[in-house]
Parts: sequence; structure tokens; C-alpha cells
Amino acid sequence: MARTIVITGGTHGIGKALARHHTELGDHVVAVGSSEEGGRRLREAAPKARFVRADLSSVRRTRELIERLGTEHPVIDALVLAAFRFNPVRVETDEGFEHTFALYVVNRWLMAEGLRASLENAPAPVIVNLCGAGRGGRIHWDDLQLKDDYRGLTATMQGAAASELLGTAYFSERTKYVLYNPVFVATGLHEPFKQPLRGLVRVASAMFAQPVAKAVPPLAALIDHPPAKPLTTWKKGKPIDLTVDRNEARRLEETLRAVTRSVGRRRSDRRGGS
Repeated sequence: MARTIVITGGTHGIGKALARHHTELGDHVVAVGSSEEGGRRLREAAPKARFVRADLSSVRRTRELIERLGTEHPVIDALVLAAFRFNPVRVETDEGFEHTFALYVVNRWLMAEGLRASLENAPAPVIVNLCGAGRGGRIHWDDLQLKDDYRGLTATMQGAAASELLGTAYFSERTKYVLYNPVFVATGLHEPFKQPLRGLVRVASAMFAQPVAKAVPPLAALIDHPPAKPLTTWKKGKPIDLTVDRNEARRLEETLRAVTRSVGRRRSDRRGGS
């Protein structure tokens, strides 16, 4: 029986490769990306995958996407959270979030929570969060949006640490949560940079990065056969131990509820005053 697999960031890198792999197996793949150009590349690589365009850095657009996917797909077997973009300089969304935080943290939390019902209807549901688990990042509680001292690596490491907390906070009696760190994969990491750094990153990627094709099989295996434990952490296909402060996990979840709720209130206030 064909499964339904939703992949955010499904138009490039590992996400696109996973989409191709699973469509070739006969699964129904919904790949979410931010641009029509990405959708074109997806169709070339995986013609049978369905492309959905959405701005995943937007709370409002993410909620619209969740409502659409939940209605169209009452059963979702796997949710792969792979959308990510490295920002060398600070970028702020229209809703006031630092872009990396919005895409790497807020969106992943919203997608996992919002599609919970469809996942629970599947026979062996799994969430796979592609992140930098186990890399030692930290949450900057006093400046989550990194307004005072932004660095691209700092934002990325905070997102990796947040993913660990999101996996810890997520509770389900059926849906398994997998934190997966693919380490260094050749996925176009050089693209956001300007020369000469762009050239240096490209060379480093060519010399040391793992090909995307090699990163897919261990990921696909976790989708095909989800682990028995509610939460597991993997690094390049091998399980690793992870110790996470559950109080911090609850704190992050409460913070995300508050900041996303305030987005809704601001929109309601503007409508009421118009």
C-alpha cells in the first residue's frame, strides 16, 4: 500500500533525493518548497512527486499549509522536516522573526504539531527532523532572535539545539520522532556566500562532503522501519545518545506557543482596526 510522505525543503538537497527515492518506490510524496524554480528541479528529478509552494518562514503561510495538507491527507505516514537556509547576514521576516529561527525552529514545531492528527492515523507514523543534533549548540534565551549579535553559525547552532528540545518535548503514544544529523552533505552550502568565501566553501564541499546519494539510504530506512523508542537521535546513520534538559524543552515549547499566538493577535488587531 502506497504511503504518504510530506517533505519540507523537498525541492533541493537531501529532501529532493528522498522525494525521488520514495516516488520510485510508489509512495505518494508531497514536497514543499519556496520557489517555482525549486519545483521545476523537483519535477525533473522526481516527476511523480507533488510540489506545493509555501513560505515556510511565515507562521501564517505555514498554518495555511497545515490546514491544506491535513484536509487533503487525513493519513500521513512520514513527515520529513528538511527546510533550511544558511544566512550569512541577519534576515528578518515580515512577522518579525529572525529567518533562521523562523524556518529552523518555528516552522518545524508548527508542522509537527499541526499534522499530528494525520500522522496518528497512519499505521507506523514517523517524524524525521534533519538537523545538527549532537553538535553542542545552545539556546540564546535572552535574545532568541539574535538582534544584538547575529552570526550565521550562531543562528544555525541555536536551531540545532532547538531541534533537540522539540524532539524531547514532542509526545505521542504512536508517532516516533527521529532527530537525524547527516553531518556534511553536498547540498549547495556554498550558494548563500559571496566570493571569495563562496569558492572556498564549494571546494571544501567537493573534497569533504558526503554525496547526497549516500545520505539517503539510512534516512529512508528509518522511514520504512521507524525505531521502537519514541525519540531517537542519529548521526550519519548511527544512533547516538543525547541528554536534553526537559525543563528547557518545555520552556521552548511554551515560548513558541506565545510568540506564534502573538502573530495571530497582531493580525486580528489590524483587521479589527481597518
